[in-house]
Amino acid sequence: MSEQEGEQSDRKKYEFQKVIEDLRDFEGSGTQLVTIYIPPDKQISDVVAHVTQEHSEASNIKSKQTRTNVQDALTSIKDRLRYYDTYPPDNGIVIFSGAIDSGGGRTEMVTKVLEDPPDPIQSFRYHCDSEFLTEPLEHMLADKGLYGLIVLDRREANVGWLRGKRVEPVKSASSLVPGKQRKGGQSAQRFARLRLEAIDNFYQEVAEMANDLFVPEREELDGILVGGPSPTKDEFLDGDYLHHEIQQKVLGKFDVAYTDESGLYDLVDNAEDALADAEVMKDKKEMEEFFKQLHDGDKATYGFEPTRQNLVMGSVDRLLLSEDLRKDVVVYECGDKEEYEFIDQRQDTPTHTCEDGTEVEADEREDAIEFLMNIADQRGTETKFISTDFEKGEQLQSAFGGVAGILRYSTGV
Repeated sequence: MSEQEGEQSDRKKYEFQKVIEDLRDFEGSGTQLVTIYIPPDKQISDVVAHVTQEHSEASNIKSKQTRTNVQDALTSIKDRLRYYDTYPPDNGIVIFSGAIDSGGGRTEMVTKVLEDPPDPIQSFRYHCDSEFLTEPLEHMLADKGLYGLIVLDRREANVGWLRGKRVEPVKSASSLVPGKQRKGGQSAQRFARLRLEAIDNFYQEVAEMANDLFVPEREELDGILVGGPSPTKDEFLDGDYLHHEIQQKVLGKFDVAYTDESGLYDLVDNAEDALADAEVMKDKKEMEEFFKQLHDGDKATYGFEPTRQNLVMGSVDRLLLSEDLRKDVVVYECGDKEEYEFIDQRQDTPTHTCEDGTEVEADEREDAIEFLMNIADQRGTETKFISTDFEKGEQLQSAFGGVAGILRYSTGV
């Protein structure tokens, strides 16, 4: 995938995520919220026939209000389907429609159409409930990439996942391998034999733990990473303890000092080359460059207003936005120039005191990510979404307001 395609994919992913977050907050007073997933190979005429049948059957619903709301939702869906020809767009369509509670005993009809989701819709689904069905879409938007992680020495072991950008510790084990000093009364040969047996038993236990976790997911696995001190990790891999299908997925072995849960995070860091294509490493490299420029250079910007100014100047090479950024930009007309406020999306729109002391009402209000990305697009600036599932990514959100940039040249802003 080219960088431009990746950026378009990130934008679409964000737009879908925003809609899903809104849909999750909606509730109907009965089973009156309708969701339809339409795969790309499903003829629109067949979907219309199905919706017509559901509309007819809805006449049997006892509650008059629920009956009316369901039939109104189905009518709205039929109206939207008229805009499509024989088949849906490439990856299909998802339609959500229903009367949602708007407070005070009132309802409001909402219809959302999501075209061409990130992955093709696999099967036709019609769902009517008190909530919209968003799980299949959420699964599509989940971070891609699944790696198995194993760290071990002769004392302990931990296994887990790297899912997209998130490390998930899952299982751990402690060994009964005796130390190198034998107890009195034991011959050196007998003690060495017992120690080797204990090591072998522990490696088998670790392998069983890993096989139980990884084998069921072997079709989805992008690879296995093994970490620990030498010679432990070498003995473990050379001994063919792992299931043969899992053994074939091993991308490499890496020196890791710790074998507790923290060792899983160290393993991901140390396996940087093997994970060069994994999303977490891309995000880490962007944040590492940002911090390097912040401390030792002069090509970093952060915070909404300095970053906005740099974007307008065309000096931003890469715009860094936190995936968890949920802010709005409010625009105010202050004489012959615009002034801005950067506020939480749940906050009411405030009045604004301009630099000259004039109090003004908002001129417009827009999602902050959309606002900044639109400027970036006009100036040829790449936009990178940064996960909060690692320390420096979390700092982008908590310490820098979720907005930063790496500059083409120093501007002093």
